[in-house]
Amino acid sequence: MEKIAIRPYKLDDAQAIVEIINYNILNSTALYDYHPRTQAQQQAIFEDKLSKDFPVIVATIDDKVIGFGYYSEFRFREAYRFTVEHSVYVANDYHGKGIGKLLLTELIALAKQQKLHTMVAVIDSENQSSVAFHEQFGFTTVGIIKESGYKFDRWLHSVIMQLILE
Repeated sequence: MEKIAIRPYKLDDAQAIVEIINYNILNSTALYDYHPRTQAQQQAIFEDKLSKDFPVIVATIDDKVIGFGYYSEFRFREAYRFTVEHSVYVANDYHGKGIGKLLLTELIALAKQQKLHTMVAVIDSENQSSVAFHEQFGFTTVGIIKESGYKFDRWLHSVIMQLILE
């Protein structure tokens, strides 16, 4: 397999990221959004995260973006400042090649460097492969919010997973 590189997000990456996001919006319960995003919307989301000193990283093969990840505030009260919620997405054609593992490994390392205390994942309960993926990193399920989302004509449940970093 080609060499996978992990690097910080650049503005030029936004279109490839939007394609990955929009695929998931339209075809999965990985995101609870209904409408595809524009490149400008995605750039604004990432600029907000970067302005708050949160990382946005991408995975590439031969300079082609095939995945990305980031974390940002879990909730907006001051006492939550040591807790972040993360997301990792991989292009549909590249699942099962270890790309998500590289991205999450890097996000965990960055969170530790920033002296954060805990990472949280919010995963749709139908996405058991993501639950199992997070368990490989030591995340544990700490709660389930029943019927927290409604998409594709059905109620969805959110699995809350947590990793203590320290």
